[in-house]
Amino acid sequence: MGLLSRKVTCNSHGQDSSYFLGWQEYEKNPYHEVNNPQGIIQMGLAENQLSFDLPESWLAKNADAAGFKRDGQSIFKELALFQDYHGLPAFKKALVDFMAEIRGNKVTFDPNHIVLTAGATSANETLMFCLAEQGDAFLLPTPYYPGFDRDLKWRTGVEIVPIQCTSSNRFQITAPALEEAYQQAQRKNLRVKGVLVTNPSNPLGTTMRRDELDLLINFITDKEIHLISDEIYSGTVFSSPGFVSIMEVLKDRSLEQTPVWERVHIVYSLSKDLGLPGFRVGAIYSNDPIVVAAATKMSSFGLVSSQTQYLLSAMLSDKKFTKEYMAKNHKRLQKQQSKLVSGLEKAGIGCLESNAGLFCWVDMRHLLSSNTFEAEMELWKRIVYDVKLNISPGSSCHCSEPGWFRVCFANISEDTLKLAMQRLKSFVDSVAINNQSHQELKNSRKKFRTKWVFRLSFQSFHDREQDER
Repeated sequence: MGLLSRKVTCNSHGQDSSYFLGWQEYEKNPYHEVNNPQGIIQMGLAENQLSFDLPESWLAKNADAAGFKRDGQSIFKELALFQDYHGLPAFKKALVDFMAEIRGNKVTFDPNHIVLTAGATSANETLMFCLAEQGDAFLLPTPYYPGFDRDLKWRTGVEIVPIQCTSSNRFQITAPALEEAYQQAQRKNLRVKGVLVTNPSNPLGTTMRRDELDLLINFITDKEIHLISDEIYSGTVFSSPGFVSIMEVLKDRSLEQTPVWERVHIVYSLSKDLGLPGFRVGAIYSNDPIVVAAATKMSSFGLVSSQTQYLLSAMLSDKKFTKEYMAKNHKRLQKQQSKLVSGLEKAGIGCLESNAGLFCWVDMRHLLSSNTFEAEMELWKRIVYDVKLNISPGSSCHCSEPGWFRVCFANISEDTLKLAMQRLKSFVDSVAINNQSHQELKNSRKKFRTKWVFRLSFQSFHDREQDER
């Protein structure tokens, strides 16, 4: 082991989190409607598989793009040989236009300020390298995406300090929570370099309110720190309130010529909105030219292939396609989410009201044997191994309250979702029956104990009376 680096031998990757362990159990016994109908249903994976037919249909109609041709002539050699870490100009232009379209064209983005990365994972880590030193800290509101423990910390050495949010106000960020997290970091002798939020939230499935965004801008202005807004789910907002980008708030407040303008950075990806995680297309958008230049150099360690950029530049430049895709995708997400919520309600389970994302934040506190994270893990194991559903426990998302779970709905078919809800309802019904039987047993024991004590007391009184005679 002495010949290996500390990074190799350390245990800070987070792979032992229940978030990843659930995936491992699923992979051992994956559900298949024909080949393995008793297997584990994957509801811990935030993939959008509801609209694959739309880009597939576009590819069928656009043979030149799919075949790497331009005006009928092959450009395969050109794409195979070209690899500039600045990215293809046509793709960067198409991507920023798509980002503006998602935001209702209320804001525009300069293609010269965007850096292409191999997914949002790479984008977030690159920003950590650009903005912080090893041992510095970023503040993150809880609950947050479990992968951040890996993405932000593992190779960079940056620390995460939680901003504790609670169900009492639907897990919204408050000024006291922000200040307490900042003070906690200082008590640990950590220099706070910024705040990172996901908007829409993973795992909550909610969009941030304007007053929360204003609060964040005021906070980073006062503390002179950075703000990273991970907006990877911005195109999944399927109901009101609509999505408000941090860039829109900056412009509405006319902050373009202020120092804070260059300390706000956006992370984006096509993994969720277009359902293309395997294409590994992410991006950093920053108004700080120094950050853009450094991140561009760093991007050479995780480039997006020229072939992928060419194909997607053609797809995203087709405004008829993007408009139709977004409209249909929103309807499908809303329909599937409604079916999940309805299925949960039939099982006697509630969830946080949501309007975005590929998952729901589900409240199973009433199913815990005690108000502890140990009880949450017991419940999670029963759901994975007995019910055979892989969901993510709130503790893996650093939730401060036991009993919350993230349940994904967009990576499975409508029929599979229906089966999952049937399994869950049967489980909840069995828990209720067992609890009732347990309570009845306790009550009967209590009655027996009361009668026994009464008899004992009566016998003792009778014996004393006999002795006195």
